[in-house]
Amino acid sequence: MERTAQYWIDKLQLTPHVEGGAYGEVYRANLILPHSALTKTHNSDRNAMTSIYFLLQHGEFSAFHRIASDELWHHYDGGTLCIYEITPDGQLIRHLLGIEEGAMPFVVIPAGSWFGSRVEQAGSFTLCGCTVAPGFDFADFELADRKALSAQYPVHSGIIAKMTR
Repeated sequence: MERTAQYWIDKLQLTPHVEGGAYGEVYRANLILPHSALTKTHNSDRNAMTSIYFLLQHGEFSAFHRIASDELWHHYDGGTLCIYEITPDGQLIRHLLGIEEGAMPFVVIPAGSWFGSRVEQAGSFTLCGCTVAPGFDFADFELADRKALSAQYPVHSGIIAKMTR
């Protein structure tokens, strides 16, 4: 049986994500890290780790955003996902998450980088997992403003315009 994006959305009970695509949280560590043990970009205590399922279909995109923790991406099903990362020093890195030639099944996006993703193969989707440590909290989530991010990194304004709302 070929699994479709809708199959996974239904099976995993995924819901729309503010950045685009669909997601569902699957793990939140009980261990709490005190704010004093975290970086100044974390706003308060955090769970040691969190993990979600994340699904994007061709024609959708995960808008550029950044978080205060490292994010580890794991490919589960579907085609290759292109993750665009803009590092704090302005370097644009195009990561390919998948199992097809040229892709890797695991990608790390360091804390503080801007990143967004999309499925570039027509008719395809990607189901992946995202693990964040210290754990994800929307208080540490910043969705990019197109104008501000383009002003900060004008050389990347083309991809920024395509992957912001």
